Amino acid sequence: MLQNILPSAVACVDTTADLPGAWVAPEEEPALRKCVEPRKREFVTTRHCARTAMAALGVKPSGIPSGPKGEPRWPVGVTGSMTHCEGYRGAALSRTEDFHIVGIDAERHQRLPEHMLNYISVPSERAHLRELAGTHPEVHWDTLMFSAKETVYKAFNPLTGRWLGFRDARMSFDPEARTFRARLMVPGPVVDGIRLAWFTGHWVVRDGLVLTAIAVRRARGSR
Repeated sequence: MLQNILPSAVACVDTTADLPGAWVAPEEEPALRKCVEPRKREFVTTRHCARTAMAALGVKPSGIPSGPKGEPRWPVGVTGSMTHCEGYRGAALSRTEDFHIVGIDAERHQRLPEHMLNYISVPSERAHLRELAGTHPEVHWDTLMFSAKETVYKAFNPLTGRWLGFRDARMSFDPEARTFRARLMVPGPVVDGIRLAWFTGHWVVRDGLVLTAIAVRRARGSR
């Protein structure tokens, strides 16, 4: 499903089942020491997806250690993102010569608790969601917003090294094009000499899942 919302130059691999035979690299083991068994399975399977995506890019599959905040440390020349939720694991990777960053997120397609929606959004965003629910009630727009904001963070943080709060990005959705736009309320990253004020992305709802993705393409001549 990820490949439907990302450019063809991004290698996408996903699965709905854990892979108990997938290997773990030595540099990944520290992140697993305090994990309960279900968390270990999703960790291993998601990294298996990422290594499969590396191979699709023509990159030798390697270990993906975790940084101090749990972020993946990709091999030189590769950027990407991983995600997991109940019944789904996925990874999307590209060469850095093609994209500055790729961010993805997956969530179960179900209603978000009201207190959580109030925490991640501002009144104008909630009004936007109510309008969308009136015309497209088949989508849980609150969960889609949560997923999109998670994806925005996965794009923002690697480019800036900074934290981005849920309310630091104001979301709008196009239900026909299945796109979203995130207006940054804090200084954005400088990409190809331009400070970004927005991120744009794509989304899909299918098979009980919400998937969101952002890919920031590298400008020609900037490689």
